[in-house]
Amino acid sequence: MTEILSPDELERRLRKIGEERYHNLHPFHRMLHGGKMNFGQVQAWALNRYVYQSAIPRKDAALIAKLQERELRREWIRRIHDHDGYGNDDGGIERWLKLTDGLNLDRPYVISQTGALPATKFAVEAYVRFVYERPTLEAIASSLTELFAPTIHAERIAGMLEHYDFITDELVAYFRKRLDQAPRDCLFALKFVRENARTPEQQVAVLNALKFKTDVLWAQLDALYFAYVDPGFIPPGAFRPRT
Repeated sequence: MTEILSPDELERRLRKIGEERYHNLHPFHRMLHGGKMNFGQVQAWALNRYVYQSAIPRKDAALIAKLQERELRREWIRRIHDHDGYGNDDGGIERWLKLTDGLNLDRPYVISQTGALPATKFAVEAYVRFVYERPTLEAIASSLTELFAPTIHAERIAGMLEHYDFITDELVAYFRKRLDQAPRDCLFALKFVRENARTPEQQVAVLNALKFKTDVLWAQLDALYFAYVDPGFIPPGAFRPRT
């Protein structure tokens, strides 16, 4: 790409990445939301997804360390509060742990991450490392998967409540909260990218950053599908559902 894109065209291309590569298209999620999974498979998904959820504040702290502008730090720190909790809000990580509690997973075991798939851990740490190492513009652009998150959260709430009698409204509290938080966060990040990706090189970089993030999310589901769906080969030491 050698020509500078208008902000609107850049946004269009960012959104097209989501249309083509977001992990709501993965067959694992299609099964999860469509009621095609058994209890153990849902447990495995929630346990592995905790690895990603718990890393989000670390990723955001790494990004904040780059920010010279006080107002940007004030804006971005809300993301840490959203997940770690602040004041009377227990935060998204606690809401996720209530989900795993409700799925009869031992909380210390979940927090320890010892039962998570190796590929899950590698993918999540690759994301944290990307944000730590890459320029601020690319680090912020990688968060733009949140443009597409409300759709998947809405699908998940409806699908899981409809198809699984072991999922209650209380257990989907994390996703309900993100229906409000994700749009707020992504609008700020999108505005930053539109205003600061001013050269062809920067615009290519932000597009690639978003592709990288979709790869991170997709790779986690690849690992889950391989271990718990087909062919069903669970790595040594990883969580094994009770039969």
